[in-house]
Amino acid sequence: MPHPPSQPSTVFGTSPCAKALDQAGQWVSTELAERRNLLLFNPVGDNDYDTVRTIVSAYQMIKPGEYARAHRHSPNAMRLVLDAKPGVFTVVDGARLPMQAGDFLLTPGNCWHSHYNEGDANAYWIDFLDVPLVHRLEPMFFEEYPDGYQPVDIAPEAHDWYFPAAVTRPQLHAQPVKHGYRRLVLNTQAHISTMEMSYLALTPGTPVNFPRNTASRIVAITQGSGQARVGERDIAWQRGDVIAVPSWVEYAFVADEAAEMLEVSDRPVLDKLGFYRETKAQ
Repeated sequence: MPHPPSQPSTVFGTSPCAKALDQAGQWVSTELAERRNLLLFNPVGDNDYDTVRTIVSAYQMIKPGEYARAHRHSPNAMRLVLDAKPGVFTVVDGARLPMQAGDFLLTPGNCWHSHYNEGDANAYWIDFLDVPLVHRLEPMFFEEYPDGYQPVDIAPEAHDWYFPAAVTRPQLHAQPVKHGYRRLVLNTQAHISTMEMSYLALTPGTPVNFPRNTASRIVAITQGSGQARVGERDIAWQRGDVIAVPSWVEYAFVADEAAEMLEVSDRPVLDKLGFYRETKAQ
């Protein structure tokens, strides 16, 4: 049997994190830190980066009139939009992708990406990257765009890297209920092969006991509130919170109201290596 997890379960609350980002926005301009991130590292031992062993997550905020110049890197990245008004967008390899509340976007490894806020309010989102995995395997490359500003070639209504909430939510609720919840696995493997992304919808008041398994995952709450039991820890959660679920721990969720969440896991890596294993669902 695996040893106890080297990283415990942890919850990161959106309210204190948003306040910290707002304060950082007053203290730190984009000239000092072009990308204003609040890193969600698991506070165990000497770890100062990973959220779970292979994935890192962070809250990010951009103020009106700000932009981040284009760069690219080996790690794959994704962003889940929490709050954004019209005029906020990401550019990935020349494709302008809107950022509205609930939208999910991919910035695959080695793709140029930048973002802009041409609106009138702060925008907030959650980043997910496989940087810890790349660090451990060591094929890390980083490059800045020659003059910083990649051109916008297209502004498509639909794109393989863009999962708008207006599309994914109806798809999620069209899925059958199994073991007390619905699951929609996003079609991302052609672009990001190291992580699997799924939306889940929980029925209020119905406990969901997930099978213990060898994948590590990060769960971001997109709607509703409730409680979770992850390993030995009891967690209260609400919209915008981020929960770290390490490998081979028992975990269960129950929603107080209609709830939805995004799950990002490293299962594809374990599947490819033949290391994925799970107990039977309860």
